[in-house]
Formats: sequence, C-alpha cells, structure tokens
Amino acid sequence: MNHSTRIGKTAEAKAAGWLVQQGLHIITTNFSCRWGEIDIIGKQRDTLIFFEVKYRRSSKFGSAAAQVTISKQHKIIRTARHFLASHPEFADCAMRFDVIILGKQIRHINAAFSCDT
Repeated sequence: MNHSTRIGKTAEAKAAGWLVQQGLHIITTNFSCRWGEIDIIGKQRDTLIFFEVKYRRSSKFGSAAAQVTISKQHKIIRTARHFLASHPEFADCAMRFDVIILGKQIRHINAAFSCDT
C-alpha cells in the first residue's frame, strides 16, 4: 500500500468513527463495483447516506470539495444504484450523497450533490 492510499484509508477510518459518534449506523465501507467505489455507506433513520471522504493537508492545490467533480459524482451515483439493486432491504430508504472533508477539522457537507446532478 502506497503512502497516499494509507493516508486515504486513515482519513476514511477517522471519518467513519466521527460519523458513528454523530449517530450514524455504518452499513459498509469501501463498497466497490465496476462503476466505482463509495467510501462509506450509512443509515440514519430512514435515509441511506453515501459518503465521499476527502483529505487535504492544505488548500494549495484546491479544496477537497472541488475534487468531487461532476464525473466523480456520476460514478458515485451509479455505484449507489448498483448497491441498492443488490440490497433490496434498503429499497424504501431515501438517498443522500454527502461529502466529509478532513483537514485541520472535520467538515460535513450534507446533501453535497443529488441524483439530478
């Protein structure tokens, strides 16, 4: 595992721990299929939340949120649809796409994008 991958996995673990403290039930992490990968999938009440986790030590090369491009959003949405197709127990849940940004602090962007994107 290279240095960037290690940092990414550490950031995802930190984000997952923080989300649990906020009352989220983690369903799975690093869900992947041919369309892409979703860092964290969780459930809060009747809402299934798909999280993209981004880490930036500095904003010198742009913000972490800016790294969730339209193309990346489409991949996450397709992957989320695949997850739902293979997990019918969540068919009645509302869906939401959030971004967690880790830097000096944890920043949670609620409903960062939608299926209409």
